[in-house]
Amino acid sequence: MATPGISGETGIMGLEDFAAALEWQARHAEENGAPATARVIRALAGVRASDTATGRRIAGWEGLTLKDALPLRLAGGLHHLVLSGADDRLAQVYAGQMTDQAAVDALVLDLAQRFDAELLPWLDGPPQTNEAGRAASIMAGLLWLAQRVRAPHFDLFELGASAGVNTMLDRYFFRLGETDVGPADSPMRIVPEWRGASPPAPSAGFAIAQVKGCDIAPIDLSDPDSALRLKAYVWPDAPARLERIDAAIALARQQPPDLIAADAGDFASNMLDRPPQPGTARVMFHSIMWQYLPAATQQRITAAFEAAGAQATLEAPIGWVALETDPATFRHELTVRLWDGAGAHGAPELLAFAHPHGAWVEWLP
Repeated sequence: MATPGISGETGIMGLEDFAAALEWQARHAEENGAPATARVIRALAGVRASDTATGRRIAGWEGLTLKDALPLRLAGGLHHLVLSGADDRLAQVYAGQMTDQAAVDALVLDLAQRFDAELLPWLDGPPQTNEAGRAASIMAGLLWLAQRVRAPHFDLFELGASAGVNTMLDRYFFRLGETDVGPADSPMRIVPEWRGASPPAPSAGFAIAQVKGCDIAPIDLSDPDSALRLKAYVWPDAPARLERIDAAIALARQQPPDLIAADAGDFASNMLDRPPQPGTARVMFHSIMWQYLPAATQQRITAAFEAAGAQATLEAPIGWVALETDPATFRHELTVRLWDGAGAHGAPELLAFAHPHGAWVEWLP
């Protein structure tokens, strides 16, 4: 029997039924190696039914529950209680020492009642995981582009950069199958399980000139409180992800990422309006954020690229690298588009499927 709300025109991201959305999110966590997070997510049903401000806000939620990532908002707040030292009882759940769902339900309900005022603001915005593991797909897309542009010299800009973790990808070491790229001594080592052929090795002259990012509310990784909040959104039963966040924080303290507070549509338009630099490819990238943009903003960015692409040349091409969710299948797909004024006119190329947090990448033939 189909789960209510999953099939049909709205698709998975259109889930409005709270119970169906909660179960889907819990199963998604389990399937991606986070059973403890799944138990906490299922316990949110009790929070919704509780006489707390947090519960009442969930019960009266307007909009698309799963598209808004409602379960993950509160899961981040609960993880923050442990990381901040406010209450460490959930640590036994995250460590797999408490697996009985009824016991987890009771504990999460007690935390919601005790920390109602602290948890309520976590519902104000979507989670900002800013997962560095996703940079494996972005870098693979750039290597693919480097084989198809006259000069593999990239001027990058990222939409929805959050804390700018992925805008620092030029400082990361990657092992993508049999292809290595990036500084070998980097504290950030991105080595996903690679499936299929390796992406092309860096071509002669491959370089990232600069990377700039935007977010409606950028997170400052040099601020301990902000860094801890970002870390709270990482699933606690994913130690490799927590290690990557720590490495990103250390790199950001050495040299902060270049971020601005801006609307994604304004930022993309402004970056594309800059005069082209011969010998440099301007490339936008983003990961698991397109779904959060209003349809009007998505259309505006697409129109801006098509207009700029019409002016692109072999000397000054334009690219678009996206690791995003197929709304019909919820499969995470790496697609790349290139405009060069010659043979490439922006047709999307599906290059890979990927784990949502970068654990594996499947490079397609």
